[in-house]
Amino acid sequence: MTQDTLTQATDRAAVTQLEFRNAILNAQADVPEGLVNPDGQQASKRFSVYRNNVVHSLSEAMLTGFPVLAKLLGDDFFREMAKVYLRIHPPASQLMMHYGAALPGFLESFPGTLHLKYLSDVARLELALRRAYHAGDADPIDPAELTDLSQHELMEARLTLAPACEVLRAKWPAKSIWDFNMQDGPQPTSGGEDILISRIGFEPATYLLPEGAAAFVSSLLKGRSFGTALGLATSETPDFDLTETLTILIAAQAITGIDRDK
Repeated sequence: MTQDTLTQATDRAAVTQLEFRNAILNAQADVPEGLVNPDGQQASKRFSVYRNNVVHSLSEAMLTGFPVLAKLLGDDFFREMAKVYLRIHPPASQLMMHYGAALPGFLESFPGTLHLKYLSDVARLELALRRAYHAGDADPIDPAELTDLSQHELMEARLTLAPACEVLRAKWPAKSIWDFNMQDGPQPTSGGEDILISRIGFEPATYLLPEGAAAFVSSLLKGRSFGTALGLATSETPDFDLTETLTILIAAQAITGIDRDK
């Protein structure tokens, strides 16, 4: 086989793979050229079965990954929406735990959900909970390690937060909506929420943050010193409650290390 022939064969294989993927995710697409049965006839039935199985599997993966969204929209609507989503956003990884990352933005433009503006924040929270579940392990510090620091040492220190930790600044009451649907929480009220996502053992957990705390925790996550994070929080919220915020971080087992050297 010459180099030109090999190159053409490789290019053709790449095109075929792309055609196959696009046809799998689009129910209206024709069977890719060259896909035939043992008798040489086009494999329409077999391809249709395979396409249905793939679409069903991806839709079910999304249904499992976004339980509150599915509850809010209804399983049937969610599955139909998922079919549209997966054509626009096919899986980019073999790991299904990552699938659905583009859903918050998709919900903001999908005709059937334009009027439900809070759905995007709920999707962001469900994605954060999934990331927390799959994040690496880290043991929390003994809270006494914080109280043993002098004020100067504390201001200069950098707190390491657990890999599962992140902050979501939601325009809508995403945690309250999630709690109401999954944990029989109180009826959600209007207004945004700043949310800390962490993990206790193997269970992801969420905590409402007081005003200013999102800026404080976000700064710590970026590796800034305690004093710098505190300054940013108080500039945003003059009456920022540091004690309440540290209590939440300790309860969330979020602080995993104290670096005094930097």
